[in-house]
Amino acid sequence: MSIHFSPNVSEAARRDILDLDNKIKGFQSGEASEEAFRKFRLARGVYGQRQAGVQMIRIKLPYGRVTADQLVRIADCSDKYATGNLHATTRQDIQLHFVKLADSPALWSELEDAGITLREACGNTVRNVTASARAGIDPEEPFDVTPHAHAIFEYFLRNPICQDMGRKFKIAVSSSEKDSAYGFMHDVGLIPQAPPAPGGGAIRRGFRVMIGGGLGAQPHLAQVAHEFLEEDKVIPFIEAVIRVFDRYGERVRRHKARMKFLLADLGMEKFLELVEEEKLAVKSPQTPDGGFNAENYIADFQKITIDDIKQKYPPAGGWGAWLATNVFEQKQKGWYAVQLRVLLGDMHSSTARQLADIVRQYAADDIRVTVNQGYLLRFIKAEDLPVVYEKLNALGLAEPGFDTTADITTCPGTDTCNLAISSSYGITRALEVMMKEEFPELIYNNDIKIKISGCMNGCGQHSAANIGFHGSSLKNGKLVLPALQVILGGGFSGNGAGTIGDKILKVPAKRGPATLRTLLQDYETNAFEGEYYNDYFRRRGDKYFYSLLKPLTDLSTLENSDYIDWDHDEPFQTEVGVGECASVLIDLVATTLIEAQDKQAWAREALEKEIWADAIYHAYNVFVTGAKALLTTKDIPTNTQYGIVRDFDEHFGQLFIPTPSNENASVGTVSRAVGPSQGWGALVFSINKNEPTETFARYFVGEAEAFLGKVHQLRQSQLAEEGEPALELVEYGMDS
Repeated sequence: MSIHFSPNVSEAARRDILDLDNKIKGFQSGEASEEAFRKFRLARGVYGQRQAGVQMIRIKLPYGRVTADQLVRIADCSDKYATGNLHATTRQDIQLHFVKLADSPALWSELEDAGITLREACGNTVRNVTASARAGIDPEEPFDVTPHAHAIFEYFLRNPICQDMGRKFKIAVSSSEKDSAYGFMHDVGLIPQAPPAPGGGAIRRGFRVMIGGGLGAQPHLAQVAHEFLEEDKVIPFIEAVIRVFDRYGERVRRHKARMKFLLADLGMEKFLELVEEEKLAVKSPQTPDGGFNAENYIADFQKITIDDIKQKYPPAGGWGAWLATNVFEQKQKGWYAVQLRVLLGDMHSSTARQLADIVRQYAADDIRVTVNQGYLLRFIKAEDLPVVYEKLNALGLAEPGFDTTADITTCPGTDTCNLAISSSYGITRALEVMMKEEFPELIYNNDIKIKISGCMNGCGQHSAANIGFHGSSLKNGKLVLPALQVILGGGFSGNGAGTIGDKILKVPAKRGPATLRTLLQDYETNAFEGEYYNDYFRRRGDKYFYSLLKPLTDLSTLENSDYIDWDHDEPFQTEVGVGECASVLIDLVATTLIEAQDKQAWAREALEKEIWADAIYHAYNVFVTGAKALLTTKDIPTNTQYGIVRDFDEHFGQLFIPTPSNENASVGTVSRAVGPSQGWGALVFSINKNEPTETFARYFVGEAEAFLGKVHQLRQSQLAEEGEPALELVEYGMDS
């Protein structure tokens, strides 16, 4: 499909889209390996599905913000290229499924015309920056964190330091101490703080900074790195953290490649020492202004209070339940926010368009996708709430119980995901129906959160739920049946601290409703008055809950239907494909050298644009990638960048003597005195011993270019000795 660019599409986005189009054509013609292409497309938001020949497109919406026009554009693209469905995720993205690979560049172009990107929505990059959907209107927030979340998103988009990491990196910004963005389970979590200055005086703004959190098969709680870090130091700190992760993080053993494992290995003290060493080289010394201010939405109006509305429209039935559970008054008195509960996070395109019309007429043009897969509308007048309810109800978007026990968070599971083991959608529907019929009062319970994932990887955030389930399987003789691993006690403790749930046992998937029913009835019967669920779980202990649920694991009473998963007709079988959550590294020497050439071209381009920090980091990656190529020829492990530099220095360093900085009059003063040796390795690691100046950038990029030329010469000699045809080194330039 041909690609058309509107004037609204930036030069950087046009280049990304054309590059994706060319890479797709190269892959389809056999010019690129499948793994190399996978690595490339993931960083452009194109994710392979369980079904062959189609892709999931992940649309990156920083802190979940989307305008009415953007929502309509996404709906139009879903109709044109996908299935007409918009799937909201736990990371405040919107996903489109069943998209043809060849259509993805044209789809991206149409989204960019509306100011929406796919760049770095997947792959080993800084993923979407999430934030509390209530940011800017939260009555409990010390200040609006929206500008900070936006600034973080802009700063790391296309930033060289996070284009080829060992694993993905996630950042969350909460609006208050309640940590509603779940910062405790992210690589970096930020909680706003506004203490008075020492000795009194003006209020200071900053954040409690947590690092090293994550879910997956081995969930970790984030640790506090700073109780208070001034707001202008946040982005420099995050950049330094990413630089450390990029350099020292695991790159081969995927299950050990998240930052949580690096922090556990090094310890907080050593990790922060390494972070401190990077601060000299960071691109920006302070956090830029994100440019958003919720106060801009406030206009003069005649204030009608919610009490006035209740007198005119008594809160009974669905209207009353909706008003009690889905509506709250903002910190801007007299204005109200409305939260939309969306089953499975799925919304049809026709519904999305009508929702956009409601927003245009009654709310601020600032819709937020929420971390529990719903939507939040803001700045609605009290007098408009009845008509907003009626219009939302007609669309099926006024179901009461937003973010309550009855509102389950779930991933798509086996409907589309390669890694899923069992159906998440099916069990979610069954549990919500059961609760609506048997526990209708749960739409008023905000203490128990239920989350479901299709596998242990945790896209549904099951480890961070009071009651969590993840897809699994059980064997019964020669037969296999779908199962659910039960996890209890995650989310938040009674005092608000983040917690990771405990695995209890597995139950057959078809016994999921009976399992949840047993847990809810037990809590209802035996908990103390007002006792928070996780406190009840800790008081009873996991052995109690194991015994409570053990009868449901009896496989001697299985029926034929137990061997068929929810939403399926065929017998269950485990079919887990290759994971797409992050790239698989390429060890082919030729492919690696091509990557190094591309990075050298990017370094030269950044020099021409006088973006010194970017040029330096691209050059650093040239050193690492070129070294990796030669180490591969000797079958030397390339697990971390630090290890690559150290091992290259040992095996090849004597062949690569850098130019002494004091012999080049145009260079000026360049420090490279610290490294694994005083030679090539010291040169590479001088990246964090120098400020990102023009002098150092030109020197470093020049050395990288000379180094890559020598690497190619050595590789030609190796191939000649082995009797292989020589490689052709293309001219340095941007890949078309």
